[in-house]
Amino acid sequence: MTPDNRARIERAAEIAGEPVTAFARSAAEQRAEQILREHEATTRVPAEYFDELLAAFDAPVQPSPALADAAQRLRETVVRD
Repeated sequence: MTPDNRARIERAAEIAGEPVTAFARSAAEQRAEQILREHEATTRVPAEYFDELLAAFDAPVQPSPALADAAQRLRETVVRD
């Protein structure tokens, strides 16, 4: 740990009114909880939704009119050497 980092942690602990060890332990516990929550997070969707999503990935690409218009404007606007 650099002296600057140590001083910053000590200052923050002082402002929080906690001993440095308690402050550091609390910060480590909060970070551990955050990482575990993110790691254990799951998204649940109905099976039909998942099947439709996979089918959409397998379907041939059909650009929308808006996308085709944007691509045309790009070709008209950007000059490539």
